Amino acid sequence: MRYLLYVLATVAGLVVLVLVAQIVASETGEVVVLTTRTADGPKDTRLWVVDIDGTQYLRAGPDSGWYRRLVAEPDVQLTRGARTERYRAETRPPVAAEVNRLMRSKYGWRDVIIELLVGKRDTAVAVALVPV
Repeated sequence: MRYLLYVLATVAGLVVLVLVAQIVASETGEVVVLTTRTADGPKDTRLWVVDIDGTQYLRAGPDSGWYRRLVAEPDVQLTRGARTERYRAETRPPVAAEVNRLMRSKYGWRDVIIELLVGKRDTAVAVALVPV
């Protein structure tokens, strides 16, 4: 019985450690707020952002909820720092590798931890934000 409790406590501790690592990794560095629309109203998602030639890019998993909402309704709002602007979101597959590279460069160890938790970014979608 004592051994079982030890194993359960160890597993619970590891789960907590993974959750804390994910929160710390994803919420440090520059984080923006993307507002997409749903049938129930606006929905905010906290994301990382990189810039390429003056255009802001987000990186999406093709199955993520915010990405599916964005595809259904590409008119979005982004809050970066104290500034909130409206954009039209466009997927741009040719720059996905560059967005991945810039995310790794900008977010470093954070990006490594998130990749360990969610998997490789080979299927990531580059999303450009075009001002409206």
